[in-house]
Amino acid sequence: MIHSPRGVEDILPRRSSFYQWVEREASFLFSRYGYEEIRTPTFEETNLFLRSIGGETDAGKNMYTFQDKKGRSLSLRPEATASIIRAYVQHKLYREEDLWRVYYLGSMFRYERPQRGRLREFHQIGVEAIGQASPWVDVELVEMVVRFFKGLSLPRFYIRLNSIGCRSCRAGYEEKLKEYLKLHLGSLCPVCRERCEVNTLRVLDCKSDECQPIIKKAPGIEEYLCEACSAHFEKVRRGLEDLGVEFTVDSHLVRGLDYYTRTIFETISCDLGAQDAVCGGGRYDDLVEDLGGPATPAMGFSIGVERLLEALEKGGVESSRGKEGAVAYILTLDGRSQIKGYELAGFMRSEGVKVELNMSQRGLSSQLKLVNRKKIRWTLILGEKEIEEGIVILRDMDSGKQEAIEWGRWDRLKEKLKV
Repeated sequence: MIHSPRGVEDILPRRSSFYQWVEREASFLFSRYGYEEIRTPTFEETNLFLRSIGGETDAGKNMYTFQDKKGRSLSLRPEATASIIRAYVQHKLYREEDLWRVYYLGSMFRYERPQRGRLREFHQIGVEAIGQASPWVDVELVEMVVRFFKGLSLPRFYIRLNSIGCRSCRAGYEEKLKEYLKLHLGSLCPVCRERCEVNTLRVLDCKSDECQPIIKKAPGIEEYLCEACSAHFEKVRRGLEDLGVEFTVDSHLVRGLDYYTRTIFETISCDLGAQDAVCGGGRYDDLVEDLGGPATPAMGFSIGVERLLEALEKGGVESSRGKEGAVAYILTLDGRSQIKGYELAGFMRSEGVKVELNMSQRGLSSQLKLVNRKKIRWTLILGEKEIEEGIVILRDMDSGKQEAIEWGRWDRLKEKLKV
């Protein structure tokens, strides 16, 4: 027997419906803010990701990279922002709009150690706002994230917020942080000892117990921000406060990719373990220029769908959302009733009713057991007798009550099903 590769999973229909519900809610909400969907390739030139996320980041080191038949190095996308910026530059969209708003849905790939909430193929929902440096863009994206999670009834979450400054002012902080960490190098975990030299800020993101006491006493970045970055962050904080969006400023918050500047944030679920961030994002004001376009500010965020679903499930949301199967089942007993069943199913589907039509040779009792097992409330029974009498029997599987509805009196049927 052939099994799926390690680190990926089959999303079976019952689970898939929950993914679809979350994606529909995201598409609906984001479009109300003026964002349009973009779909980029699943793989890109490897150099695109090396130039954007950095080869020394966890995402950069764990890419799925291969050569095509002409020897060109390609990689499955480990994240979506780089691809979207590549599309923005390639199609010269900076000539068309001063603020380009897009959202995306799709699979990402990283060769990491599989664990709960972290797979090698995982799914993200995200947003990018490209073209404006205004702090109100930052405010809108954070507020939109909060509105989205509240709309899903995500329990017990909060926002962590920080500014990591621009490349100029951040350099001074990185030096100060490196000096501090070197004093405690022997007490850091092996990964952070390496990060201290090649990606200093990432030490602050370590979750290991041995590094936590050192990280808590590390200098924060706020006193190293330049005047412009400090003023920008102050406007973001005030804007969120004016909108009633609650957040916690965390001066040790960093992001795992190299392109971030200024405002960064994470959404933390209190119902998850060490991998508790269900959303993260921030500004990347240098990335468009780094990838060959004109200097263009931008901001975005991404939501980890698997972690979000886990948090919703632990909060009891999954039991009541995203699992709706057929609303009605048409039970047929012979060839003649099957033809009438097709006619009835066609009408109901045209009215927006989810309906399942019998395709088996099962008898009445067997089909009713099937309907109960699938937890379908309404059954429409069609047999030789019902056809002769010009009726269909509507049975409420919850109460066991049933009534005869005259064939063609679909207004009565719609009333009962509340279509």
